[in-house]
Amino acid sequence: MKPAVALVTGAASGIGWATVQRLAAEGIEVLAFDRVAAPTAAGVRAVLGDVTQQADVDAAIAAAGRAGALKIVVNAAGIVVEDDPERVDDATWERVLAVNLTGTMRVCRAAIPLLRAAGGGAIVNVASVAAFNSTPGSASYAPSKAAVVAYTRNIAYVHGADAIRANCLCPGWTATAMAEAEMRQAAAASGRSAEEEAQALASRLALRRFARPEEIAACIRFLASDEASFVTGAVLVADGGGRVATAARGF
Repeated sequence: MKPAVALVTGAASGIGWATVQRLAAEGIEVLAFDRVAAPTAAGVRAVLGDVTQQADVDAAIAAAGRAGALKIVVNAAGIVVEDDPERVDDATWERVLAVNLTGTMRVCRAAIPLLRAAGGGAIVNVASVAAFNSTPGSASYAPSKAAVVAYTRNIAYVHGADAIRANCLCPGWTATAMAEAEMRQAAAASGRSAEEEAQALASRLALRRFARPEEIAACIRFLASDEASFVTGAVLVADGGGRVATAARGF
């Protein structure tokens, strides 16, 4: 019997790396797919590649097939670019969608035959609360994540008969390098410090803090586990109560 294997994209840092660590700690062999090598860890194999390059995706999926039975796919690769509807340029729009949406599609498309051959498995695609609550500066990012939600639900419907479950996780603000870069960018525009920007954002959440990457990884692990065996086509929001806090303020 082949060992269970997981493939995680965007695996070298942030939510992706936290997910790799969580899965590996449970004895699952993890292929950590990213443009830069993931840190060295037991049970983790770094696979260099870019989700925007079909050849890289195919190579990663082939490596997963050689390693064992592909049972879990987590798409955590993503980028965010500050833009607005009037001034977003074609190159920015296409780059954001190429990573966030098309990259996710390419990985899922290539992985589905292996998941089917393994008797089924789980896909968890990381979207964002921006899919529902678009904010200034997310003219390309928010649509890319909303499309990931729709695409994931389509997989769930079409491939349920193959025992393939597909779910989306929509995190809110999480303490990652990407979020830190956004805080620095906001600080440059406002004249406040990055720490002040982060505190101001956190104050709008019910829990008054950003998520830790390992908290988001725990949600991903649930969706990928047998504990969620009857969960598919679902969207799990992990935003520290950001949406309920917004509703409570009447916005």
